[in-house]
Amino acid sequence: MKVIIINGPNLNLLGKREPTIYGNQTFESYLETLKSEFSDVTIDYYQSNVEGELIDKIHEVGFSYDAIIMNAGGYTHTSVALSDAISSVETPCIEVHISEPVARESFRHISLIAAKCKGSISGFGMDSYRLGLLSVIGKQ
Repeated sequence: MKVIIINGPNLNLLGKREPTIYGNQTFESYLETLKSEFSDVTIDYYQSNVEGELIDKIHEVGFSYDAIIMNAGGYTHTSVALSDAISSVETPCIEVHISEPVARESFRHISLIAAKCKGSISGFGMDSYRLGLLSVIGKQ
């Protein structure tokens, strides 16, 4: 199985950015934990702060990977283009968020990508990614 985790804007600052919300761990160190736990799954990773680059990556992997696990960051609430990209490819996408968007500012309560995703997981910290992986490989 081949899965890609795609992180959007500002998620390159995990471990430094608002630790009371996002914790102190970098995504790169968490990714090593995921790769160790799911050693039978090929897990690739991509992060960009640029909307068009995220769209290009979805197009690139959207017909050859088994799943996309995506934390679109702030683009979750603003990007019709990302939503269209997700719906344009065959690879199923799982939306994940480290925090719980509906427990935060009101503008975060609406996800423009959720309806195009197979499912959404939020509020479990970095573990949201692990739960996303479990959902795509069929382990509960």
